[in-house]
Amino acid sequence: MKKSFLRIVGMLSVSVFVLSACTSNADSPGLEYMPDMYRSPAVEAYVDYGEVRGRIDESKKTRLTAMTPPAFAIPYVGTDSTEVRLMMPYARLANESFKASHGMYRDVLTKEDHYTAAAADGSMIPLNMKNAEALLSKGKELFTAMCQHCHGEKGDGNGPMVISGAYNGVPNYAERAALSDGQMFYSIYYGKGMMGAHRSLLNKKEIWTVIHYIRSLQSPDYGKFDANGTAAVADTTKQK
Repeated sequence: MKKSFLRIVGMLSVSVFVLSACTSNADSPGLEYMPDMYRSPAVEAYVDYGEVRGRIDESKKTRLTAMTPPAFAIPYVGTDSTEVRLMMPYARLANESFKASHGMYRDVLTKEDHYTAAAADGSMIPLNMKNAEALLSKGKELFTAMCQHCHGEKGDGNGPMVISGAYNGVPNYAERAALSDGQMFYSIYYGKGMMGAHRSLLNKKEIWTVIHYIRSLQSPDYGKFDANGTAAVADTTKQK
């Protein structure tokens, strides 16, 4: 009798334990026994480690936890040869003077004038009738997020930061139409004057895309084609 009672109590305990793990939430795994043994938290590059699984760690709230990739690391961008070639490290180097003006202490720098040499570089994303609309649309999106606050919506150098008096000397793109695409890329990538480097904010593909949009601000007919596919304004960014 005693054994039967204990068996019944045991079965009821197990049933209660099992039922307590049930939930009406279809996305919930229910009650898990020692979940950290088989559901370990993955280490992510960009995540707020000041709050993990609802646990707050104030000591990490204001500390940068993202790790800097090793020098000369090349990001994986797939297996498309065109895309891979586009995203390879930039061949032009910053001048050694950038060490003082742009804080590039760990970069490989040069005494040569790579900015002038960049005039020979053309875009690795030539504009054509098929990609013009999507390319300029994406360019506008990137320009609005990364450039407009200084350069202005129309590229006239009258962005909110300039109007507020925080910055000055931002050029009007209309006065820089003769600037080569390669030099424009170099300036955005490494920075120029008061403008800091944008290479950590925009990848090479995005920079070339922004340059196409800047050209459309300089000429409203840029990116327009006739029925035969002839450009209204010559694409000066074609790769050389």
